[in-house]
Amino acid sequence: MAAGNNLDLFREQVKEFSPKHVYCIDPAGQDFTGTEFTPMADMVALDNVDQVMVALMGSVGLVPTLNALKSGKSVALSNKEPIVMAGGLIQDYASRYGGEVLPVDSEPSAIWQCLRGEDNEILRLLITASGGPFRTAPLEEMENVTPERALQHPTWQMGRKITIDSATLMNKAFEVIETHWLFRVPWERIEVVVHPQSTIHSMVEFEDGSVKAQMGPPDMRLPIQYALFYPKRLPNSMIPRLDTTKSHALTFDPLEPDRYPCFDLAISAGKKGGTYPAVLSAADEVAVQAFLDAKIGFMDIPRVIDRVLSEHTSLPADKPEDFLEADSWATQRTVELTSK
Repeated sequence: MAAGNNLDLFREQVKEFSPKHVYCIDPAGQDFTGTEFTPMADMVALDNVDQVMVALMGSVGLVPTLNALKSGKSVALSNKEPIVMAGGLIQDYASRYGGEVLPVDSEPSAIWQCLRGEDNEILRLLITASGGPFRTAPLEEMENVTPERALQHPTWQMGRKITIDSATLMNKAFEVIETHWLFRVPWERIEVVVHPQSTIHSMVEFEDGSVKAQMGPPDMRLPIQYALFYPKRLPNSMIPRLDTTKSHALTFDPLEPDRYPCFDLAISAGKKGGTYPAVLSAADEVAVQAFLDAKIGFMDIPRVIDRVLSEHTSLPADKPEDFLEADSWATQRTVELTSK
């Protein structure tokens, strides 16, 4: 088990599950009786490891993900950053060394479940988006959005960073990039549709016009469990069920580009490839934190990211160091811009 700085919770988990190896960023969390302190990059490659669940914010998850795949492990990818940063390299490692990438993120997991058992031409992958807290807000109000308002997501309970990404729809653009690499589907066949209820988590349309959807209450425990026990489906009373005895509305709306400038910005970076997606991810992380710290405004987030992307010249993007170098440069440059 590995953790960041939440030592109290980590101690509880270590006590409950008695892992043989632990890692913690906080030095105070490096001393657990009966366990061995092991760096994440080494821990994921241990012989007795079957599967690695990666749920690390930012670029810190890239090297452990690659090391796990290089060791032929199954990697359940919960966070988007590694595959957004270096999707081509991750899939290259998986195919070269016999590892496997399993999506845990709700929307890619839904697509994965819909594709299971299918051997037919994919016409479209339809990724649903709630639209966030500003789906119907007047556009002129967007400049004055506060962190408190942006953190009020209408359907999901998530961490602060991903909640802001959902408000800007950067999170959805990350899912498009993630989906492109996971399922090797051309960009033009991936679409985003606004679905405020968050009941349909994504859909797949096949060439005969048939559409398959994965549905359920917005709860991350189902996609987490599906990846952990794949290919089996197991009963779990803790996971909420779709109540079909009640009336449900399922509505769809087209995406409004003017409302979500981060979306097109991110898709453009994804299509350019190279180390641009790594710069995108790093710049977004810093810009979002600057907004939460009240250093910049809500609509400054895409402006800052656009500036950083425009100043970047892609590296060869054929080894992990290229992506990490781009991430480091973008982080530093975005800090400079948001500090002014």
